[in-house]
Amino acid sequence: MAVPKKKTSKSKSRSRRAAAWKLEAPSRSICPRCGVAKVPHVVCGNCGWYHGRQAIEVD
Repeated sequence: MAVPKKKTSKSKSRSRRAAAWKLEAPSRSICPRCGVAKVPHVVCGNCGWYHGRQAIEVD
């Protein structure tokens, strides 16, 4: 079986692994209460509602 002559450096192996990462914008959904775009499964930053109830107080 073949054996490598030199150790693969951390930067070489990490850059090879990093090439497989996909950079995508996070998905967006619309808040049913106020209609502002928000991240899914997260409290709305505009009105403070999540899953049909008020989760946080927003001033």
